[in-house]
Amino acid sequence: MATKRGPRRGGVPAITPPRNGSDRLWDDDLADVAKALLSSAVDCFADKGFHGTTTRDITTAIGLTPGALYVHFSSKEEVLFEIARSGHARVLEELESAPPTGNADARLRWLVARFVAWHATHHTVGRICQYELSQLEPEHYAQVLDLRGQINAVFRDAVHRRVDPRRFTDQDVNRVARAILSLGVDLVRWYRIDGADSPSWLGEFYADLAIRMTDSPRAATA
Repeated sequence: MATKRGPRRGGVPAITPPRNGSDRLWDDDLADVAKALLSSAVDCFADKGFHGTTTRDITTAIGLTPGALYVHFSSKEEVLFEIARSGHARVLEELESAPPTGNADARLRWLVARFVAWHATHHTVGRICQYELSQLEPEHYAQVLDLRGQINAVFRDAVHRRVDPRRFTDQDVNRVARAILSLGVDLVRWYRIDGADSPSWLGEFYADLAIRMTDSPRAATA
């Protein structure tokens, strides 16, 4: 949705962020204009892809001139990087806020439910984070990969705590963790917020699947 100029405040047009929910993802220390540019870029990249989007598309959607982007970002690629970095950082923060518990089932359920609900709620940003990463410069790509590695480690640890070590090798744990992550991430490809399934319902549904996937093979067929 294109952002329109808001009412003037002190002679300067106020900027209303696009209504894709992404304005809640950006770092607090960013200027309001920078946040609005990022939110506008989310809409533009989602509609046209990274290569199909121009800096003019991003700025004119919020009533600014093309040069305004370069006040806050050095390039369109840096805008993409900030979107991808912020998206992954917010996911990691969400997972790291898990309540302490010695119950392996409860921990895995909580992580999967929150991971899936986050990606459903922020499916537009999620699509960009998953499908536009190849457009990043090597240094930026490496930073995002580091965040992804930390997210993967959280799930590997949770799966490792839950499974029977006599029936799951370390390689099996890695495979199951990747499968759980893949299920949660893939929904950004098809999810629509006005569909039949709410983010929280999907989160609980996928959490149930994760528990079944980590049951011992013998117990699952008994």
